[in-house]
Formats: sequence, structure tokens, C-alpha cells
Amino acid sequence: MATVEDRRTMLIALAGATVISFAPLLYIRSDTTPLTGAFYRMLYALPLLGLLVWTSKKEDPRNSNSRWLAFGAGVLLAIDFVGYHSAIDYIGSGIATMIGNSQVIIVTLVSWWLLGERPNRFILLSLPLVMFGLILISGIWDDAPYGEDPVKGVIGGMVAAVFYSSFLIVYRQSNRIGGPAVNAQFDATTGATLGILILGSMPLTSVGIEAIDHSITWPNHGWLILLALSCQVIGWIAITYALPRLPAAHTSFAVLLQPVLTIIWGVILLNESPSLQQSAGMALIFAAIIAVTLFGATEDAIIQTDN
Repeated sequence: MATVEDRRTMLIALAGATVISFAPLLYIRSDTTPLTGAFYRMLYALPLLGLLVWTSKKEDPRNSNSRWLAFGAGVLLAIDFVGYHSAIDYIGSGIATMIGNSQVIIVTLVSWWLLGERPNRFILLSLPLVMFGLILISGIWDDAPYGEDPVKGVIGGMVAAVFYSSFLIVYRQSNRIGGPAVNAQFDATTGATLGILILGSMPLTSVGIEAIDHSITWPNHGWLILLALSCQVIGWIAITYALPRLPAAHTSFAVLLQPVLTIIWGVILLNESPSLQQSAGMALIFAAIIAVTLFGATEDAIIQTDN
């Protein structure tokens, strides 16, 4: 019975990752700046999430600390989105998403450090592969790298990876008891919306990040509404449901479907064409992620975190 339930949960996580894989495409179609796109994709999701919380009327067993933890996870997600959207602008959707999803390695390391989920040696062997892959993607040895500014793209992608990892770990801990997924998603989205709004009021132009543009018009808003409803609501509710019900590394493996599909959409729908060296760098990172998720199994050494 447990095996059947695990498979069902894994399928829900994979479905959520598939929906989320379209997020970079919809963001690019919106033709907005990183902060603007991130802010409105969150803002437009809040009313529907609030409506779902109100109509479902499911009992939420989480205490106030868990809800504030989900809110804090959303603040971490705000920083992730700024780095991720910036990386998309600088280096394309496929490469940016692949770099951001190297979070699986960071999640495994932090889960070992904080939660006692001890990985085997594959994680240590994977780190040099990721670092070398990032160097190749940055284009420093490449005569004609793809992207407006590959180095800035790599930096933005790494910022996204670090804060995406932090978000996943905190978010997973905030809903360990398996409360309603939509309630947890509403809390996190609220935190992310406020976090992005605060970031939008800070002087970030010196690092190339423009303030939130509230003067955008149609069809920009239309693409962001579609992004909010499909990815931020449907996709992330599925991921939220799966997070507390799967081990951290298994969840990361499910979410790994996202960068693979995003790369496919980028090539087919956006005509993205990374150079040979950049493609080799992505292949190294992908190989490292696969090695960690398949062979870097964790053992609960101190605290049992899964239900």
C-alpha cells in the first residue's frame, strides 16, 4: 500500500514539474523585467489561492510557527526568482533552468548537515562536475557563447540555485505534518509577493536589476496571469502536496523533469541554441544531478523527517 501511495505521490510531483517547466517560456513571452515578472506572477496567484483555501474548508493542522515558516520560505523564493529571471534574460531559459536545478546537490548537502540525511560519496564526486560545467556555460573559453551575458547568467543562476535550495528545505519543513497543500502554497506565495515588493523598492539598478514596472499593459499582463494560474497555482500545489510525502532527494529528482522539458521548449519554441561548450557544461551538470539523485541516497542518521 505504501508503494502504491509513493508512486501516486511521485506522479503528482512529476505532473507539477511538467506544468512548471513552461514558466520560463511564459515569463519571456510577457516581455517584462525580472522583478516585474516575478511580482505579478505571485500577485495574480494570490486571489485564486485564497479562494481555494476558503472554498475547500479543509482543516489545517499546522500551527502558527509552521505557517510563518512557509511565509519565510516564500521570502527565500522571492530572491530565487530575481536570480532566476535575471539568468533567463542573460543566458536563456534552458541553461538558466539547468543551473537553478543544481539545487538538488545543495539540498542533499544541507539535508545531511541539518536533518541528518547522510548522503554517500557520490555527492562529493559530483561537485567538481558541476563547477566545471558552470565554467563551460559561462563562455569564458568560448568564442561565440549563447546569451547576452553568460557570466552574469551563471551568477544569477547560482543565486537562484542557492535560494531555491533554501526555499525547498524550509518549505518542506514547514509542512512536515502534511497540511492542505493549497494553504501552504498561499502562505508561501504571500511571503514571496511581499519579498519581491520589498526587493523592488531597493536600489538594485547598480547590479542590473530594474525596479518593478507597474505601467505594463496587455498582453504582458495576460501572459503573467497565465503564468500565475498554471505554474504558481496548479504546478506548485502539486509540488507542495508531494514535498512532505517524499524524501528530499526523491522530490528533487521529480522536480528534475522541469529543466529537461524547459530545455526542450527553449529549443523548439524559442529557438535557443547554446554553443557546443555550453551544451557540454549542461550535460556535465545534468550528469552530476542524476548521479546524486540516483546514487547519492540518504540515510536518516539523526532525525526522521518523512511521514
